Amino acid sequence: MRKVWAIILMMCGSLAQADEVVIAALGDSLTQGYGLMQEDGFVPQLEAWLHDHGADVRLINAGVSGDTSAGGFARVGWTLEPEIDGMIVALGGNDLLRGLEPDQVLSNIDGILQAAQAANVEVLLIGMQAPGNFGPEYKATFDQLYPDLAKAYGTVYLNSFFAGLGEGVAPSDLSALRQWFQSDGIHPNPEGVARIVTAVGPKVLTLVEQIEAAN
Repeated sequence: MRKVWAIILMMCGSLAQADEVVIAALGDSLTQGYGLMQEDGFVPQLEAWLHDHGADVRLINAGVSGDTSAGGFARVGWTLEPEIDGMIVALGGNDLLRGLEPDQVLSNIDGILQAAQAANVEVLLIGMQAPGNFGPEYKATFDQLYPDLAKAYGTVYLNSFFAGLGEGVAPSDLSALRQWFQSDGIHPNPEGVARIVTAVGPKVLTLVEQIEAAN
């Protein structure tokens, strides 16, 4: 009888694991959680938010501080392990800091999305906006590459990693955003991450729906 129960428990465990959706978050220091305690980082906070909203999701932190889109492209192959069902792609900030040409970023992210498509992995692509100091043509080209790629590959799309920080803040009062950043003015603090998650979370739920529909 004990053997029968052991087999039943093993089968239930296997079913539970099969229902779990595994998503890798491919990004840079914003994804990795730079300057934060582990539990305050983007990935742990997002995973907790998803669980609170009834999603059986396990997130894998594939963020590397300082990474560019080229770095993400270079390591996407080993990020897409067989257990991965979906991927969040949030890259481009460090490309902007280096003033890399939009065509380079386009090529790298296109390569990442091609790899995901070949592995039958659904994607949430998070966009990035260039500052105006590179000129209007650079900004327009850079900003547009993300929605264009999302449309071409049929990915779930969010226009900005920082979308959640702008909620309830008047465009003329950008100084109010400082309260949600660390002292460097680049990386969000725990409260900032929590606001970011409120915008990213629903998009990940949509990603989960796509994954479940595909399976």
